[in-house]
Amino acid sequence: MSNEKNRREALIYHAKPQPGKIKIVPTKPYATQRDLALAYSPGVAEPCLEIEKDKENAYKYTSKGNLVAIISNGTAVLGLGDIGPEASKPVMEGKALLFKIFSDIDGVDIEVDTKDVDKFVETVKMIAPTFGGINLEDISAPAAFEIERR
Repeated sequence: MSNEKNRREALIYHAKPQPGKIKIVPTKPYATQRDLALAYSPGVAEPCLEIEKDKENAYKYTSKGNLVAIISNGTAVLGLGDIGPEASKPVMEGKALLFKIFSDIDGVDIEVDTKDVDKFVETVKMIAPTFGGINLEDISAPAAFEIERR
């Protein structure tokens, strides 16, 4: 196979029939007005109140326990080096795909546009309540070690 053929196949794979490798799909019924009332308002208030009483209830009533954030700033991507957050997105989506196919865990790629360790750590800490796990990926050293330490 030629390099040009491989290149074309890779670009088509990522672009067609729908760009990207991951999507979000509902896990609950949504066909009726009753379904929607349970999914959103007013039914959503009940699990909210239970989570307010005990934050661990988020694992019982939401997807948090099966949701991992795959976070990168794109500074050490595969053999590509510092290609930036946007260019690292296909790799992070690929990692989400691997989480799904090998362990049925839903992964969400998050590309953070900063090389500043303090800003990166602050961002991760602020979004952490959404996720059951945080997977830091493709961040250059020594920043990666400092970010993991915090």
